[in-house]
Amino acid sequence: MQKKQLLIVSKNELLIQELDQGLSTMFDISIEGSIHVAYHRVLNLLPDTIVFDKTSYRKPSDFKNLKNFKASHFLKRAHLAIYGSSLEIKMMAKRYKDLVDEYHSTATGLEQLVSRIARTAEQHKLNYWHECFMGLFHLMNQPVLLLEKDQIVNMNDVARNTFRTSEEMLDITDIVRPETKNTIRECLRKFAKGKHMHATTETTLRITSQKLRNARITLSKLTPKIQDTYIMLIDFMGDEYCLRDNVGSTATEVENSLAMAKCMEEENFTRREKEIITLLCKGYKTKEISEALFISPKTIEKHRSSIIKRTNSDTILESIIYAINHNLVEIPKS
Repeated sequence: MQKKQLLIVSKNELLIQELDQGLSTMFDISIEGSIHVAYHRVLNLLPDTIVFDKTSYRKPSDFKNLKNFKASHFLKRAHLAIYGSSLEIKMMAKRYKDLVDEYHSTATGLEQLVSRIARTAEQHKLNYWHECFMGLFHLMNQPVLLLEKDQIVNMNDVARNTFRTSEEMLDITDIVRPETKNTIRECLRKFAKGKHMHATTETTLRITSQKLRNARITLSKLTPKIQDTYIMLIDFMGDEYCLRDNVGSTATEVENSLAMAKCMEEENFTRREKEIITLLCKGYKTKEISEALFISPKTIEKHRSSIIKRTNSDTILESIIYAINHNLVEIPKS
């Protein structure tokens, strides 16, 4: 389940600690001590819930711009809660009658505050930002896919009509030539791990099992913090044509991270890296490799990191499997 966003505007360490412990499984929590700075944070976060701790701010002027937190169209669905004494709540309720969604008295205790915020979040089922995105998603006049890794989790109406399907396709490789599937998967993976937010390439897509079209594909990450979720926009070039044996991928221009990923994939291992992979395949441990090659364990660890990076893997085992499958090393038979 995707977490909601909670912004706590407070200087009270005990309050912050209680909210963090009680709500961290439900919310991604952000904390700000300055009300002025909090307003700029809220524009970036678009939180589902905002909790203002009135006990941290005693001056009447501190809350004079509270209405700014509900001024934008994109903030009107945020649940605005005030935590304060009974007297403070009474005074604020008169002044901010139509602005604040809920008041929490200090008399009820922090445990009750956590419980009420959690209950309110559970009742507020509508993901407003998701609904806004999906509304725009289906208004686009070009095929657009929403991807998680290489899985298609949604496609807009134009894409569904273009690829002639009423069902959600499960894998991005369903719309490419069979011989290019592995290349597509590698490019998507390397783009996800790269620092670039956008990348573009040209390739050939399968409209149906017997029809192809050239297309320019643009990948865009939704946020730098989420590596594996992104949007794919498709711009078709030229006419639809029939599938022939001599027609394959026409991907020739790969920008930014896709270009670097392609270059990285074509590089060979160094002699020392091949020696280390060969010994790893034989079951040698770091100390044994060190003795066999007369190099320090620290140097071996550097080579292992280089191998993992070169193959864009997460572990050395994954790198070894990749190297063997792509014939990047020769493993002698015992």
